[in-house]
Amino acid sequence: MTVDPTWPAYPVVSFLGFIIVLVPLPWHLQAWNSGTCYYMIWTALGCLNEFVNSVIFAQTAVNVAPVWCDISTRIIIGQSVGIPIASLCIGRRLYNISRVSNVMVTRAEKRRVILQDSLLCVLFPVICMALSYIVQGHRFNIFENLGCYPAIYNTLPTYFLVYMWPILIGLVSSVYCILSLIMLFKRHAQFREFLQSGSALTVSRYYRLMALAITEILFTIPLGVYELYSNAIDGALHPWLGWDDTHFDFSVVEGVPALVWRMNPKLLIPLEMSRWVLPVCAFVFFGYFGFAEEARRHYRLALRFVSDRFAFFRLRVGSCLANRGAAHLPSHKLQSDDALPPYFAYPGPPATAQLNGGDSKTATMSMKDFSTTKSTFDVDLSQASITPSTPCSAGSTFSGRSSYGSLPSTPGAVPPLPR
Repeated sequence: MTVDPTWPAYPVVSFLGFIIVLVPLPWHLQAWNSGTCYYMIWTALGCLNEFVNSVIFAQTAVNVAPVWCDISTRIIIGQSVGIPIASLCIGRRLYNISRVSNVMVTRAEKRRVILQDSLLCVLFPVICMALSYIVQGHRFNIFENLGCYPAIYNTLPTYFLVYMWPILIGLVSSVYCILSLIMLFKRHAQFREFLQSGSALTVSRYYRLMALAITEILFTIPLGVYELYSNAIDGALHPWLGWDDTHFDFSVVEGVPALVWRMNPKLLIPLEMSRWVLPVCAFVFFGYFGFAEEARRHYRLALRFVSDRFAFFRLRVGSCLANRGAAHLPSHKLQSDDALPPYFAYPGPPATAQLNGGDSKTATMSMKDFSTTKSTFDVDLSQASITPSTPCSAGSTFSGRSSYGSLPSTPGAVPPLPR
């Protein structure tokens, strides 16, 4: 058992690459960029595959997941062709746009181009997966800390059925990119006028797609050549003796400890390079498209949607908690003996009198001045022994509104009335 120096950095980076490369997918789907969408899908699938392998086979080379390894090895072969051919579709579309005279206009033409890209990016990798089975020596290999890898028999047909496709696709993509650049320089003014006339592809996005295609070519062709070279020098080239000889004892699964493959530079460099190139592709793609204007606009929309949902959730939770709390509050209904006391109609404040030649002063009155005033119960207030809670003695000044300080403060405490 050997300690992996890339743990846990590689699982984190590969899973992060799987996430971020899919971030621009929605608005590229809206723009009908099928080649770009397939590039994201194949890159994300490759990052997810390497993430699962690095987690399952950490510190072990035991075949603990045989079915997963059968699937994983097909994904590895498919992604080695799917990513370059998606880049080829991007370059082909950019070339058609740079020609200006042969650009998708109608919905039928868009569907036709999407169908062509789907056949290239889906059907062709599946065909390459099937062709690799012809030269597959045994079921698969397991490298400790890395995971499952295809067991390709080093024979002459292998180079034509498996190893040549990334190089060939990269060369075709480079031809499309060179032609696109030439047409762009020749028709620069016409090209910008076309893109600014309501096309879904903006000038900024066109240049970023061109940069992505060129970057992919710079990666694909050298890596393909290096893979071809490393497999050619890694052991003897075996002769092709037929199907039965190649698939003899096909169910064998070879486990390679990390101490063995890390001690061999012919294995260490291509194995590490083949798995690290996938997160690099994901981060490069996100660097081109994850910070563009349309990306920032979608980020703002997503943030607004989340904030609105969160605010709605808080309102719902607050309403539910308020209703639940109100249901448990004690009842404050008044009993029959807690009825409010009868209301006494006290006299209002006296009107101001004109004294001393028209001087306006506030009149003062004592309780004796109300000797002829009766309450609503026909009781002579001058003989009632009422002691108001708020003093209302002779000489006190009334304001412009009635005073309710003499009302009883205790519910049910009615002042005694004379009989």
